[in-house]
Amino acid sequence: MTLSEWGKISAFSLRSAEKRPALSLADVAVGLGVLALLYGVARVGAESFVRFSPPEVIPAVSLDPRNLPNYAARSTLRMFAALVCSTLFTFVYGYAAARSRRAERVLVPLLDILQSVPVLGFLSITVTAFIALFRGSLLGLEAAAVFAIFTGQAWNMTFSFYQSLRTVPRELEEMSELYRLSKWERFTRLELPAAVIGLVWNAMMSFGGGWFFLAASEAISVLNHQYTLPGLGSYVAEATAAQDFHALGWAIATMIFVILLIDQLFWKPLVTLADRYKLELSAGEERRFWLVDLWRASSLPEYAGKVAGPVFAWVDRLLSRATPNGVGTPSKASRSGDLIFNIALAAISAALLFAAVRFVLEGVGAREIGRAALLGLATLARVIVLLAFSTLVWTPIGVAIGFSPKLARVSQPVVQILASFPANFLFPFATLGFIRLGVSLNWGSILLMALGAQWYLLFNVIGGAQGIPNDLREMAAGIGLRRGRAWEKLIGPGIFGSWVTGAITASGGAWNASIVSEIVSWGNTTLKADGLGAYISEATAKGDWPRIVLGVGLMSIYVVGMNRLVWRPLYDIAQNKFRLG
Repeated sequence: MTLSEWGKISAFSLRSAEKRPALSLADVAVGLGVLALLYGVARVGAESFVRFSPPEVIPAVSLDPRNLPNYAARSTLRMFAALVCSTLFTFVYGYAAARSRRAERVLVPLLDILQSVPVLGFLSITVTAFIALFRGSLLGLEAAAVFAIFTGQAWNMTFSFYQSLRTVPRELEEMSELYRLSKWERFTRLELPAAVIGLVWNAMMSFGGGWFFLAASEAISVLNHQYTLPGLGSYVAEATAAQDFHALGWAIATMIFVILLIDQLFWKPLVTLADRYKLELSAGEERRFWLVDLWRASSLPEYAGKVAGPVFAWVDRLLSRATPNGVGTPSKASRSGDLIFNIALAAISAALLFAAVRFVLEGVGAREIGRAALLGLATLARVIVLLAFSTLVWTPIGVAIGFSPKLARVSQPVVQILASFPANFLFPFATLGFIRLGVSLNWGSILLMALGAQWYLLFNVIGGAQGIPNDLREMAAGIGLRRGRAWEKLIGPGIFGSWVTGAITASGGAWNASIVSEIVSWGNTTLKADGLGAYISEATAKGDWPRIVLGVGLMSIYVVGMNRLVWRPLYDIAQNKFRLG
C-alpha cells in the first residue's frame, strides 16, 4: 500500500463511479438531514445571543419535562462546539509536541499540568474573563461553559495524537523521507491516517468525559457567585437539590436517548470510515454502517466535492509549498540554542514556582501545606486502586471488542452509553445508597471516580487492538501461538502504547473526578471524603484563592510526578521496544 493511498482522507474516494438517477431517495434523505441540522444549530445557537449583564439573574431552570428537548439540544451544541475546539487544539498542540524537541520539553509537561488541573480550577479563572470579553451577552457565559467542557475533552485527545505520532512505523517514516514529502504532505498522507483510529476512539471517550462535567459547566458556582445555563447538566443539578426522583428519571432517559442518537448519527459513521486507515497489508472484514451506505449512495456529497474540490486542492498545494521537507541533523548552533532554551525555561519555571509558594505561604501557612499534601496521598491511593481494577477488568474486554468487528457493532452502543453517560447523573442515587447503608465516602468515592474514569482505559485498548494489523494476527494464528504466548508476543506489545495513553488519561480523569466524587450531596445532606478533590471543591465554592492555588498546585505535582516517574518511562518503552515496524 502506497503513501498516497494513506492520504485519501476524503469520503468522496469511497463511492463508486456508477451512474445514479438525477434525484434519488438517498439524495432527498441526505439533503433533508443536512437542512435539519443547519436549522437546528441556527435555532439553538441564537439562544446564546440574548442580553445578560451580571448581577442579572438568569431565569431558573424549570423541572418541567417538556423543556428537556430544548435543554438537551443546547447541551449537545455546547458539547460539539467544545469537540471542534478540542480537535483543532489536538492537531496543533500534539503535532508541535511530537515534532519539535524544544517544544516537547515545554508542551508535554504543560499538558500533564493542564490535565491535572480540575475543571473548577479553570472555571475560577475563566468565568469572569469570558463574561467581560462578551460584555452584555449570554455568549460570555456560554463560552465559559464550552471552555469548561473543552478542558474535559482536549487533554485525552492530545495525548493520543502525540503518542500516535511518536510511534508511526519506521519504514513509513523512511519512505516519507525518501519521497521528500513536505511537512504538510507528511501530516495528511502519513501521520493523520496512522493516528486516526486511536484519535476517533479517544475523541469518542473524550466526548463522554465532557458529559461528566456538564453539570459543573452549566451550573457554575465559583467565587461566591452562582451562574446557571439552561441544559441537561443544570437540570440534573436542580433536580438533585429538589430531591425530585421524577425529574431525575426524565433526565436520565433523555440522556440515554441523546447518547444513542449521537452514536448512530456521528460516532458509528466515524468509526466505520476510520477503520479504512488500519496499517495492514491483508484485507480484513470491512465495517459497514447504514448511514455511511446512505451517504455513499447519495450524489449530493459528490456535487459538493466538485465545487469544493478545487479549493481544497489549491490549499493543499499552498500548504505543501509553505512547509518544505526539513530532514537534517542538528547543528552546533542548534545545540547551543537548546542550552539557552533550557536555561530560560528553568528560570521561568523557578520564578513561577517561587511566586506561587510565596502566595500560598502568605495566605495559609506551612502547616496547611502539609495537611493538603496528606489529603493528596489519600486521593492518590484511590487513583491507584482504580487503575489496577480498570486494567484487570477492561483490558481483555477491550482487546476482544477491538479484534471482532461483529462484537464491536453489538457492544459499541453499550460501551458508548456506559462511557458517555455522565456518572454524576447517578451520584444522587449513589449518595442516597451510601446514606442508607452507612457507607463511608472515603470508600464510596472510589466507585464514583471509577464510574467516570475507567472508560478512558477501555477506549484506548479498543483503539490499540483495532490498530494491530490483521496480517500479524493471521501470522500468529498460523504459527500456532496459544493465548498466553499471543498476549506476550503480539497483543501486549501491540496495545501497550495505547494502554499507557489510556492509563495516563484515566489517572488524570480520576484526579479531576475527585472534585465531584469526594464531596456529594442529596438535598440538604452532604457527604465528604478526606481527599484533595473535596479540599479544592470547598475552596472554590468559598472563593478562597490561597487554598485554590494550593490544592490545584498539589494536584498538578502529584499528577506530573506520576507522569514523570511512571508513565514517561513506559511511553519510552512503547516507542522504542513495542513499536510496529
